[in-house]
Amino acid sequence: MKCVIQRVRRASVHVGDDLVSEVGPGLLVLAAVEKGDTPQAIVDAARKIRELRIFADDAGKMNRDVTDVAGSILAVSQFTLAGSIAKGRRPSFDNAEEPARASELFEIFVRELGATGIPVKTGRFREMMIVSLENDGPVTFTYDS
Repeated sequence: MKCVIQRVRRASVHVGDDLVSEVGPGLLVLAAVEKGDTPQAIVDAARKIRELRIFADDAGKMNRDVTDVAGSILAVSQFTLAGSIAKGRRPSFDNAEEPARASELFEIFVRELGATGIPVKTGRFREMMIVSLENDGPVTFTYDS
């Protein structure tokens, strides 16, 4: 699994003109399920992201996680993160998991992100989405299992 994790003041997803999801302060997580990912790897990724201490404490140090700040998470499936641009000019998506399996594993990911009561919203799987965000910091990390 590959993820881009962004600390946000707010983030939203539109499909066409429809607002699908929006969150206030918290995290925007763009996630790609790759071939070979196991349910346990997905659970581990969700736990890691959920527990990341990337929010400032009173001293200004990154010492709080999304729960500590009463934040929420917007999780968006983005298979292009599994793409490779190593050869040529056109991306290869050979490492992206098949849609049916990716959907199953992404649902596990979403469930595990919210396992401790964190509000989690999503985009729409396999839809063209407009993702908007106000990056806080900016603070952005990548995760690759």
